[in-house]
Amino acid sequence: MIKKAIIGIFSIILLTGCTSDDDEYRNNPNLINLNFRIQLNLDLPEYNSLQFPGNSYTTYSNGIKGIVIYNINNTQYTAFELSDPNHPPSNCSAMVVEGITAKCPCEDGNEYNLVTGEMTNGTGQYPMKPYIIERRGSFIEVYN
Repeated sequence: MIKKAIIGIFSIILLTGCTSDDDEYRNNPNLINLNFRIQLNLDLPEYNSLQFPGNSYTTYSNGIKGIVIYNINNTQYTAFELSDPNHPPSNCSAMVVEGITAKCPCEDGNEYNLVTGEMTNGTGQYPMKPYIIERRGSFIEVYN
C-alpha cells in the first residue's frame, strides 16, 4: 500500500513539474494564436520548390505576417510564423526568408534558423513560433 502511495505521489510531482515545450510559444506576448489550416498540393507548379530538400515556400495569406515552410529532407518539414517573435507585429516585424534564414528588417537585425526556429543573430528571448506540419503523399498540411 505504501509503495502505491509513493508511486502515486511521485507521478503527480512528475506530471505537475513538467511544462510543455510549447509553453514558450504560447506565452509569447508578441504573437497571438490563430486557428488556420492550409493544404499544399506538391504536384502544382506553385509548390514545386518544396519537392527538393533545402528549399522553402513562403505564403503571406495565413498566419500573423505569413508562414514559411521548409523542406529538410523530403520526409521532415518545418513551418514557422514569419512575424518576428521578439517584436509586437508592426511594419518592420515581417521577416524575409533568405536561404535557411528568416531575417527581421527591424533595427535589431534578428535572424532565425528555418530548421530549428532558434535565433542565430540579434536580441530577444523567443524562438520562431512553429506550426504543425504533416505530409501525406503529395500533400502538405500546415495548421495551428
